[in-house]
Amino acid sequence: MRVGIGYDIHRFVDGRPLMLGGVEIPHIKGLEGHSDGDALLHAICDACLGAAGLNDIGHQFPVNDDRYLNISSCELLREVLEKVKEKGFRIEYIDSVIILEEPKIAPFKDRMRMEIANGLGIGMDSVSVKATTQEGIGAIGRGEALAAYAVVCLT
Repeated sequence: MRVGIGYDIHRFVDGRPLMLGGVEIPHIKGLEGHSDGDALLHAICDACLGAAGLNDIGHQFPVNDDRYLNISSCELLREVLEKVKEKGFRIEYIDSVIILEEPKIAPFKDRMRMEIANGLGIGMDSVSVKATTQEGIGAIGRGEALAAYAVVCLT
């Protein structure tokens, strides 16, 4: 058994859709990023890569490589799954948390869990997505950004 942790943070920007967990969330701003900016999927990718003993997401999908410009993070997650499988591992469980002030994501959590599970070929009961606020503290508390953490168990 191997365990990995992932973290990502992105600024909110105008003119982009808000993608979280492979789901477009209605909001006035999206997330800045070379890809679609899906901080939750990026944290999950990093957790998987770390548990498998592979280099992080920035090394696997560099921001100076135009192949990844505006790419769906669902595609990055699928590529990470292949790398994890090549190392002989299987994803058993993912626990994650998104830290943001708004929008409220409770109505979208099950869709996110389903997208993540489908993308990784695991059951929805093997994916947890939670959310919390920053209680108004710091850049996240001011609504300037959101962050995500993920922990992954591989066997």
